[in-house]
Amino acid sequence: MTRNSKIVALLSLAGALAGPAHAVQDLPGGPAVRQLNLTTAATRIAAEQSWLHWFMLITCIVIFIAVFSVMFYSIWKHRKSKGHKPANFHESVTVEVIWTIIPFIIVIAMALPATKVLVASKDTSNADLTIKATGYQWKWGYDYLNGEAQGVSFVSTLLPSHREMSNDGARAADLPNDFLFAVDNPLVVPVNRKVRIITTANDVIHAWGVPAFGVKQDAIPGFVRDTWFRAEKVGDFYGQCYELCGKEHAFMPIHVKVVSQEDFSKWAADQKKVMAAKADDPSKVWKLEDLLVRGEKVYAGTCQACHQANGKGAGPILPLDGSPIVQDGDKTKQIQVVLNGRNAMPAWKSQLSDTDIAAVITYTKNHWGNKTGQVVQPAEVLAQRSK
Repeated sequence: MTRNSKIVALLSLAGALAGPAHAVQDLPGGPAVRQLNLTTAATRIAAEQSWLHWFMLITCIVIFIAVFSVMFYSIWKHRKSKGHKPANFHESVTVEVIWTIIPFIIVIAMALPATKVLVASKDTSNADLTIKATGYQWKWGYDYLNGEAQGVSFVSTLLPSHREMSNDGARAADLPNDFLFAVDNPLVVPVNRKVRIITTANDVIHAWGVPAFGVKQDAIPGFVRDTWFRAEKVGDFYGQCYELCGKEHAFMPIHVKVVSQEDFSKWAADQKKVMAAKADDPSKVWKLEDLLVRGEKVYAGTCQACHQANGKGAGPILPLDGSPIVQDGDKTKQIQVVLNGRNAMPAWKSQLSDTDIAAVITYTKNHWGNKTGQVVQPAEVLAQRSK
């Protein structure tokens, strides 16, 4: 092989290797390829934080250059090899006053804007909309507490297709731009409205945050914390759980969809219709076939993240396929586990309706290797809620 042909071959190989990397694009409202700066701000607070970041960085660089320039100049200029003798002086009041006053002024100049931004970021008063965000392993639950969407609640989970792509090796050439950020139910809020986010958690410590909004707030079990944002432009904005919350931590994204006030009003009305349709009569007797169809959807949205699509579980997550509790003739045992949780499994009694719980339990009892033929009706779930 000639030298030129070797060069061509190397360039071709480099192009082939670089191709998949170039296929990855910036995520609008989220991280960018080779991003060095902070995420582009979509709120006033985030813009102030970005300015503060650069102000502090430049200030520190100027101080570093000034101090070390004087120090290195003095060392070089007055080195022993040039015959300089060390000076013998001490207790210079003027010098001590100068090196006390100047740092004091610098600290105050840095503290004032930082305090202003910090205080503003914690002021959650006079919110136009309040939403509770509850962290679960590994998904987010949202409850709209006031406003047009009051009463709307749902669980936001990573799309199963993205999890499958990750499990298959996540080849860059095949990945969508919103890889590991796309969810089934994004959080929808109106533009130019102050949105208060109340955070808590059901199991371990999580953290709700969106870099473009300049917000990050821990979600702690048994505690209620809050933060706020006012998005100044419509679009899709992304974040992730910012605490190491377990093995599925990387699969717990946050997707906030900012829309116009008109679109938000329409969305809120549509969501209330959907919730009304889901408010089934708990006394209704369902057929096995209908429960299986509904149960499969509930399982994909709430259970599959931990128990896997094949029901085998992983690590501390117990398998459902072949589970003694699932196959037990006493249906109340599994109902109680789903309602109240157990070990790493969260309680679902506040997130799922009686019909949804009955459907997903029926699905697990009659899927994979579980062929029990058992049917759980919503009335049975309702009867167990008070026990």
